[in-house]
Amino acid sequence: MYTNKMKKYRQEREMTLENLSKKTGISIGYLCHLERGTRVNPSTQIMDKIAAALKKSVHEVFFDE
Repeated sequence: MYTNKMKKYRQEREMTLENLSKKTGISIGYLCHLERGTRVNPSTQIMDKIAAALKKSVHEVFFDE
């Protein structure tokens, strides 16, 4: 099941949305929508970029354990 733990892992790494945006090339606005849950089901490419920037697996960031 899709869940989103982006904010949790981003804050653990003491990253801002701006930092994450720069590392991934994804707009701050889109990242913000993903964190808030107003946008769901990002593409696998987006999930890969975010997970890599957070040094986590896609499964850890976007899916239930």
